[in-house]
Amino acid sequence: MLGHFCQTTWLQFYYLCEGKERTIFLLGAALVPSLAFWCFNGILMVADVTGKPTFITRYRIQLGKNDPVDTKKLRQAIYVALCNQFFISLPMLAPMFYVMKWWGNTFSKELPTFRWFLVELSVFTLIEEILFYYTHRLVHLPLLYKHIHKKHHEWTAPIGVVSIYAHPVEHILSNTLPVMTGPMIMGSHIVSIAAWFSLALITTSISHCGYHLPFLPSPEFHDFHHLKFNQCYGVLGVLDYLHGTDTTFRQTKAYERHRVLLSLTPLSESIPEAPKRAE
Repeated sequence: MLGHFCQTTWLQFYYLCEGKERTIFLLGAALVPSLAFWCFNGILMVADVTGKPTFITRYRIQLGKNDPVDTKKLRQAIYVALCNQFFISLPMLAPMFYVMKWWGNTFSKELPTFRWFLVELSVFTLIEEILFYYTHRLVHLPLLYKHIHKKHHEWTAPIGVVSIYAHPVEHILSNTLPVMTGPMIMGSHIVSIAAWFSLALITTSISHCGYHLPFLPSPEFHDFHHLKFNQCYGVLGVLDYLHGTDTTFRQTKAYERHRVLLSLTPLSESIPEAPKRAE
């Protein structure tokens, strides 16, 4: 039933666009993910600026930070994020379009099965983990950190929109290529691409949002990276475990909190930081 609904909706959209592949690709690979990103972060930014609703702000990870957020820094982050989207991510879709067109499956009138989409999603996630981990380690080399990655680490307590607040070189290497590569290798359908790009943008926003919200993926891992700089470089944490770049993290309360919150009690309350010793 759901599969039939999706197939029918896709065909209606396809014919609405008159089968124009460039239009379909632009809407699916650029507009839909961007709307997902800004709608999600719009909600978070209201909480960051106003401190409300408390349903969100009570789940703050770094207590006392961004409470409220510095609006001047926030405006700068929004400006850089928009520049990265319009002047880097959007132009990078041009060569991707021709790669996908060469595959010949991207604009098929028949949607991939949900089972195949799950296979693709697994491949996309693995490729992103590998490429992001090693490019992220690369920009942490002293010379590259100073001139490129330091910009992203201006936020030791990140917020959602900071996920794409980065130097243009970093945005290409670490933010865009790891996400684009999987669909280009798999020759994916545009619907799969739209879903994957949207999911990737939302999950990286969650990782940077500064709130450990109920029933969402834990952001503790990447939040700790912003706090300490030399731990937790990856997305899933698999390569960090293999390379030993999460050893300090594993000894902290943040590691104990690094799980999906399945209740409404903030983990900062149920697993609080140890009280600081008086000097």
